[in-house]
Amino acid sequence: MRYIRPTSLTWWAGLLAMLTGLASVTLPMAGALGELSRLVALLAGTGDASPAGLIFLGLGLIGLRDRLERGFRGDD
Repeated sequence: MRYIRPTSLTWWAGLLAMLTGLASVTLPMAGALGELSRLVALLAGTGDASPAGLIFLGLGLIGLRDRLERGFRGDD
């Protein structure tokens, strides 16, 4: 699987953006997980980015890293 590169900083940035978006979709705003939900809202920018936007940003970063790596190596 060429998309999983744990040594790449771009891969980690994309994964964090994806996980932040997924967490903001799935965590409830009240209850026992309310504090964790507030932390995710702070990480997401509290309204600057939608959860779907964060998920697509993460996927885009991971795909862009792979494409640039293949372009520099000459693979196509």
